[in-house]
Amino acid sequence: MELNTKDPDSVNVGQRLRILRKQRDISMRELARRSGLSANALSMIERGLTSPSVSTLSKLSSALDVPITSLFREAQERHDVVFCQASERSKAPFDHGRWEGLGGERFSGRMEAFVLTLEGGASSGPHGILHTGQEFVFCLKGVVEYDVEERRFLLNPGDTLMFAASMSHRWRNPGRTEASVVMVLSGYEETESPGEFHLITGDKSQD
Repeated sequence: MELNTKDPDSVNVGQRLRILRKQRDISMRELARRSGLSANALSMIERGLTSPSVSTLSKLSSALDVPITSLFREAQERHDVVFCQASERSKAPFDHGRWEGLGGERFSGRMEAFVLTLEGGASSGPHGILHTGQEFVFCLKGVVEYDVEERRFLLNPGDTLMFAASMSHRWRNPGRTEASVVMVLSGYEETESPGEFHLITGDKSQD
C-alpha cells in the first residue's frame, strides 16, 4: 500500500474515516478484514499520521459501502444558490494529484464542478470512463490529453472540450510538469456521482 505524506491543506480524511466507521458500527479489525488493509495502517490513517493513496481510498469506500468522495468531505446541506470563496474550497490529495471542489458538493442541482491538478504522467487509468450527462473541460495549466472514443485531443491552457459523457473517455498528463483542468459534469442521473469515476484510479500512465 502506498501512502502519501500528509497535506496540511487537505480535508481530514482520517477523521471522516473514523466517523463513517463508527456510524456503521464497524471495528478497526473488521474494516481491515473487509478492505484487505492492515489494522496498523488504518490506525495511522485515522490518527492523521498518513494520507491514503487513491487505491486505498477506493478499498475503504468499498469496505464501508460509501462513495469515495464521502471520505473527502462531510455531508453538507444543499442549496439552490452556492457562492464558494477560494478559501472555502474542499481539497483532497489523490495519487499524483489534487482534487478541489468548486461548490458542487453544496449545490442541489445535477452539476459538479472541480479542479484537478495533475502531476506529470498522471492519468485516469487504462480503462475508459462512462457516465450519464455531459462533460466540460477547461485547461488551466500545462497540457492534458483527452481520449473520447477513438479521438484524441491535446488541451493547452485556454482550450476547452465538451462531449456526451456516455462516450468512453479518459485523461492523461503526457508531460513531466504539473497540469490542471476545470471539469464540469452536468445532467447526470440522480443516482450517479460521476466525479468519483475521475478519481478512482489516477495512476501514473505508461502509455
